[in-house]
Amino acid sequence: MPQWFWTADGAVLLWIQETLRCALLDPILIGYTHMGDVGLLWIALSLLLLAFRPTRKAGMLGLLALLIGMLCTNVVLKHLVGRARPWHTVAGLVPLIAENDPNSFPSGHTCAAFAAAGAWCRTLPRRWMKRAAVALAALMGFSRLYVGVHFPSDVLAGLCVGLLSSALAWLLWRRFTAWRDLERKN
Repeated sequence: MPQWFWTADGAVLLWIQETLRCALLDPILIGYTHMGDVGLLWIALSLLLLAFRPTRKAGMLGLLALLIGMLCTNVVLKHLVGRARPWHTVAGLVPLIAENDPNSFPSGHTCAAFAAAGAWCRTLPRRWMKRAAVALAALMGFSRLYVGVHFPSDVLAGLCVGLLSSALAWLLWRRFTAWRDLERKN
């Protein structure tokens, strides 16, 4: 990538730090970003969806998409790319939380959020539920920028990997159900 891209990536974080951060939003977005640690929020919501018959498929598909996204992001991509966290390379950036994983690209929190949201959007019975899922996922991505632990390109990559994970989960689900239906006929 050209140098101007990396400069712009860091400039967005500095703009958020200088313009949007405030005493009212800090605890809200810090709390929300921590709800995404290890995919906790998305796992909990998927398990809740499993409890109700009309949303059971969404819960199962969400868990499958989360697993695929976690494998792609945290097991493979973060270690292959090895991009340092923004506060190591952007002068003047102060993160609001401590992040133990030294690798930044792609955002695992954002991947999990969009993996679950993408899966839920394919299967949830109500439009408002789908919109809420996307809004919650987008807020998770923004929270990672707000607290200063990811570059915008990390979040964008996490979004893409998450949506691809939900698409793969959907394809696997359809193959499994087609195979199961074929077995039942025999």
